Amino acid sequence: MDTKTLCLGVISLGAASGYEIKKAFEEDGLNHIYHTSYGSIYPALTALTEEGLVICSEMAQAKRPDKKVYSITEAGRGALLEALSAPPAEDKFRSDFLFIMFFAHLLPPSSVAKLIDQRIAWYEQNLAKMGAGGDCICSKGDAFVHGMGVAVYSSALEYLKSHRQAFLDQLSGASRLVAE
Repeated sequence: MDTKTLCLGVISLGAASGYEIKKAFEEDGLNHIYHTSYGSIYPALTALTEEGLVICSEMAQAKRPDKKVYSITEAGRGALLEALSAPPAEDKFRSDFLFIMFFAHLLPPSSVAKLIDQRIAWYEQNLAKMGAGGDCICSKGDAFVHGMGVAVYSSALEYLKSHRQAFLDQLSGASRLVAE
C-alpha cells in the first residue's frame, strides 16, 4: 500500500490530523502492520487534498498553531475502496533481529543469548498488551487482524523459546572451531 492509501484508510475511520495518523501507526491497531513517517504522511496529505480525496480544515488551539484536520470525501472513499479491491502485493518482512541472527556466528554466543532473551521479553510484553485489550478492537476486520497478530507473535515466541538453547549450543561449537 502506498502512503496515500494508508492515510485514506485512517481518515475513513474519522477525521484526523497528521499527528493522529502517525499515532495510528505507532500505537493503534495498525502498529503491527505498517510503519510510516511524518516525512511521507504530510506529502501524501497534500496530494490527497490537491486530488480532492480529502478536505482540510483548521481547528484553533490555545497557545499553539491551528491544527489541520483531514476528512475523507466521497471521491476519497471511492479511491480507498478501489485500492482495497486491488490484489495485495506479497508481504515483505523486515527484521533487524533476524538479520543479526543470520550473522550470529560472527558474534559471541553470550551476546546472541542476550539478544534472543530480549526478543522473547519483547514478544511477551506485546502479547500481554494485546491480550489485555491494549489495541482497540473496533470492527470485525480489526478483531481478525488482532487475532492474526496474536497468532504470529505467539508462534514466534514459542519458536524462540524452544530453539534458543540448541542454537546457542551450535554457536558455541562453531566458536570453539574458529578459535582452534
